Amino acid sequence: MRNFIAIGLIALLPLGAQAQSQDQTLADIRQELTVLNVEIQKLKRELSTTGTASGATVGGSVLERMDALEAEASRLTSKTEELEFRINSVVTDGTNRIGDLEFRLVELEGGDVSKLGQTSTLGGALPDGAASGTIAPPVTSTPAEPVAEMAIAEKADYEAAQAALAEGKSADAASKFDAFLLNYPGSPMQAQAELGKGKALEAGGEITKAARSYLAAFSAAPTGPVAAEALFNLGRGLGQLGQGPEACTTLQEVGNRFPGAPQVDLAMAERTKLGCQ
Repeated sequence: MRNFIAIGLIALLPLGAQAQSQDQTLADIRQELTVLNVEIQKLKRELSTTGTASGATVGGSVLERMDALEAEASRLTSKTEELEFRINSVVTDGTNRIGDLEFRLVELEGGDVSKLGQTSTLGGALPDGAASGTIAPPVTSTPAEPVAEMAIAEKADYEAAQAALAEGKSADAASKFDAFLLNYPGSPMQAQAELGKGKALEAGGEITKAARSYLAAFSAAPTGPVAAEALFNLGRGLGQLGQGPEACTTLQEVGNRFPGAPQVDLAMAERTKLGCQ
């Protein structure tokens, strides 16, 4: 499920690195993400109903029926706890692997690894109903903008960055979005700010940095209101960076994950332009 996210990370490696060393690193990353993807697919099968249910109706006396029902409830509770443990294990492992990839990417680019923040939980924060076993429905559409609660200063800073972007002041907008993300960590508008920063950087011709921001926007909220747009922009950016196969895979995921989003048609057109199979 997160394999295409790592593809974006792979594509942003420095082009000036030695070919042999880079190929080995990319192979290692792809291998790790293949294993992670297999685990996620196993979870998907666990969360799908088989269409049948074991019968709980039994004969006998009232006490016998009560004992049978209690035994069945105990079995189902045990099974639920087992599945919850497996899901939490995969989420923890996946989050750790994503964090490791981010660390290795910054290290390869010669950045300061001490400034890396905490990796967001794989799949985002758990909804309120998750603890009781309620499974969120699949994403079918993407609203234009979320309704988020922000402080007055936070809202003003975000709107100032958006205004600079709308006025075509790309450098100023990128700086304002960067400051917003630094000043308001964990903001409900984090994904939107990362997306805006990416657009500003792209407008300024900084495609590699823009792709990293699009990746950050998607990672911040993989099922959020701007996830489809961030994923499409990431795929398009990979194409501009000459990463054709990775771009094709990422653009394909737009339709797979967000079938009702307007970016689906744009992604298909971009795939055609890139000559994707």
